[in-house]
Amino acid sequence: MMSELSKMKFYCDTNRCIECFACSVACAEAHDLPTGISRRKVITLFNGVEGKEISTSIACMHCTDAPCEQVCPVDCFYIREDGIVLHDKNRCIGCGYCLYACPFGAPQFPRDGAFGAKGAMDKCTMCAGGPLETNSVHERELYGQNRIAEGKVPMCASICSTNALLVGDAESVSAIYRKRVVGRGRGA
Repeated sequence: MMSELSKMKFYCDTNRCIECFACSVACAEAHDLPTGISRRKVITLFNGVEGKEISTSIACMHCTDAPCEQVCPVDCFYIREDGIVLHDKNRCIGCGYCLYACPFGAPQFPRDGAFGAKGAMDKCTMCAGGPLETNSVHERELYGQNRIAEGKVPMCASICSTNALLVGDAESVSAIYRKRVVGRGRGA
């Protein structure tokens, strides 16, 4: 069994995020997302407040104790051994419980509506596809590119020009961030 430190995680270094939206646009393009679905968002806190404004890129954080998985009445979520939280769109009934449970607002639905009328939920897959045959046409249609199976990092992180968006096992991401913090003021 993998340790918690070997689980895949995202981290956005707010000291480096320049609110360029490249991560969000690249994700939408790579996965042919329909209008209204945004697996990755850039948000700015304290917008316009000089000296306090910070931006961050946010998506599914692939929680270890994923609340979406805990509330799903049809068990469409599953967590891979590497910590990536995925879901089965063919099992999803569009109830929206996962949206209410997620502290990051990651689940997206193609339509508004009441229980069951929203359509199958969509969210960040960390570019790891879904439960279908890896890199099959059907997997790509439902979940987008499976870059992890190809040995690549997720599209959002690969396009980040300032390397604000980090992805990898928790220990590696933590080591990079610690090095940056130690190096601040010394040109790192």
